[in-house]
Amino acid sequence: MLFAALTVFDVISFATYGALAGVALWGLYCIVVVWTRVSQKRFKNEDEQDVFMDDVEQMVTAGDFEGVAEYCDGDARAIPQIVEMAMHHRDLGYKRARQFVMDRFQRDVMSDLEYRLSWVSTVIKSAPMIGLFGTVFGMMGAFNTLASSANVNPSDLAGNINIALRTTACGLAIAVPLMILTANVNIRIAKMEDLVGSGLGRFMTVFREALSRNPNQANAPVAAASTDPTASSAMQSPK
Repeated sequence: MLFAALTVFDVISFATYGALAGVALWGLYCIVVVWTRVSQKRFKNEDEQDVFMDDVEQMVTAGDFEGVAEYCDGDARAIPQIVEMAMHHRDLGYKRARQFVMDRFQRDVMSDLEYRLSWVSTVIKSAPMIGLFGTVFGMMGAFNTLASSANVNPSDLAGNINIALRTTACGLAIAVPLMILTANVNIRIAKMEDLVGSGLGRFMTVFREALSRNPNQANAPVAAASTDPTASSAMQSPK
């Protein structure tokens, strides 16, 4: 009985509100995922990263590649994962190992963040457009009310105009906060890239020198690499 009383205008109005709610929730979800992912992949500050890098440099300089891989094992942050992958693939040589880990970082970390942010950008663009659709539809309803009756009830006309303005306001209320949150997330990503870049530069310098001093070790892959099936996918995003 309830659905039988609904008009086409009511159905489209509710559908517009539902679409706005859907895109708002999806955009917020993507923002939360990116925020969490960046927090997981970066050190809290540069001092914490420097402490980690000091330990890694000491072991790499001493030629303890197995110890480095063990030290980084299970750490979800980007630098430890890059270091561990470099240890597992040091038999490729410095240049190829470096290219390998950088490609994996770009593909499994940065590409995932860019994918999520692209969805947020889509939501930011689509929410005002959905609101504009509601505005146009509400005004169509208002004009239809004017045309269908000589004595127009002001409350009926006000209801149509209310829908027109409310959907526009909802679309803007979704887009504006998401724009601010996206800018904040982009700043966090830029800081993460700076930290990863500085740590990677330190590690690669020591790694190259260690490989040149220990050519036999460079040709011997870490034992865990052959027994741990997750070693080659350490940089992959969680499902």
